[in-house]
Amino acid sequence: MSKARGLGRGLDALIPVVTDAGEELREIEIERIRPNPRQAREVWDEEGLRELAASIREHGLLQPVVVRPVGDGYEIVAGERRWRACRMLGWEKILALVRSYDDEQTAVALLVENLQRADLNPLEEAAAYRRLMEEFGLTQEEIARRVGKSRAAVGNTLRLLALPAGVVALLRRGELSAGHARALLSLGDAGRQEELAQRVAAKGLSVRQVEELVRREQEAAAARETGSGGVALDEELAGAVAQIGAKLRAKVAVRPLRRGWRVELSFREREDLDRFFEKVCGQKVSRET
Repeated sequence: MSKARGLGRGLDALIPVVTDAGEELREIEIERIRPNPRQAREVWDEEGLRELAASIREHGLLQPVVVRPVGDGYEIVAGERRWRACRMLGWEKILALVRSYDDEQTAVALLVENLQRADLNPLEEAAAYRRLMEEFGLTQEEIARRVGKSRAAVGNTLRLLALPAGVVALLRRGELSAGHARALLSLGDAGRQEELAQRVAAKGLSVRQVEELVRREQEAAAARETGSGGVALDEELAGAVAQIGAKLRAKVAVRPLRRGWRVELSFREREDLDRFFEKVCGQKVSRET
């Protein structure tokens, strides 16, 4: 009999509907199970897997993996670490709960499990949110409801994808935290973001110190804008301006006109300007030699 589950802490509560009649607990050959291509986690801790394998060897597999039928085999929905650890032990079969999940339910379940176990770094989490939006058309509000987070938390994580490559590299290596990165996003200028990020990593500045540095720069910029029509933007528009600046590697200024608004882009490098025109016009800009 079908039973709708409410929002809660477990996977069952976060996947909208699960049909009991469609569930089956059984032992499955490990080689018939494959990892899920939508797995958000990019890096696996080998030492952690060895420790998990040792625990399973000692105490057995206390919780089955969750899979769904795909073709002539099965695809992991939840429990890839346990599956990897059992393979490491040389097991031929593994206890699995077979469920009839569709693609959207599977993607959400994968993300929820990783979030509950704190297995994702901020960039992996952001990429997973974007995948849910692009593949399944989910809004930030819908994602937040599915994974048990606030819409603001989902939105702030997604903003990390607008960071320039240099800042992303520092964040991926763990030299910057998500808090540092979100503070840097407020600058809008990609070049300045990278400069300050390098300074933060080199000096080990705290998030509070970075927020103070960014605040001072913004106040100085606002003072310069006073005589030229500068305007304070609301938080949502300021976030959009920051993302545009990061993607285009440009300084973005928004000014009100008597009728409408003016948006100004300032590029530090000619290559960035050429790239902008290429995106807008659909063709490369030829230079005179």
